[in-house]
Amino acid sequence: MTVEEFEELEHHAPETVWLEFINGRVVVKPAPDGNHSEIVAWLQRVCVRHRPELWLHSERGLKTERYREGRARPDGVLVPVGSFKGHGEWSATEGALMAVEVTSYDADAGQRDRVEKPGGYAATGIPVYLLIDRDDHSVTVFTEPQDGRYRQQENRPFGATLKLPEPVDFALDTEPLKEFVD
Repeated sequence: MTVEEFEELEHHAPETVWLEFINGRVVVKPAPDGNHSEIVAWLQRVCVRHRPELWLHSERGLKTERYREGRARPDGVLVPVGSFKGHGEWSATEGALMAVEVTSYDADAGQRDRVEKPGGYAATGIPVYLLIDRDDHSVTVFTEPQDGRYRQQENRPFGATLKLPEPVDFALDTEPLKEFVD
């Protein structure tokens, strides 16, 4: 399937389904449950408190992977306010400081959020990838994108404080995440 064919398919998909195009295949992204949505909302508030000139957009369509052949909807993408003004449904990643994924409770979450998406985000040069892993009750920050992968990663359990490096540049207290896991 080509990117153009995917975009046509995605355009006609029902509103109850989100589609992504990762590593040349169509992926159905599950609708978020309430705790998933609350985690993203919590992180939006944290980001605006620390960096009011930025906004964490949820479910924004990004052109990812090498040569922008992928299409992903990260749970959050941190950019300067106004970065997507005038854009269509899918935006290039220039200006994106951080991509965020919150794991869902589905069979593909591990492969999608822990392997495939980091590679796509790294390939486009997004400097920071934050994975909030509800299965593992941990937060991982991936940094130093090079050659389609992140060279560094740091993992901490929910409750720890994790330093989000430049260009995000603030300490993330993950204690509140404990209330959003089953």
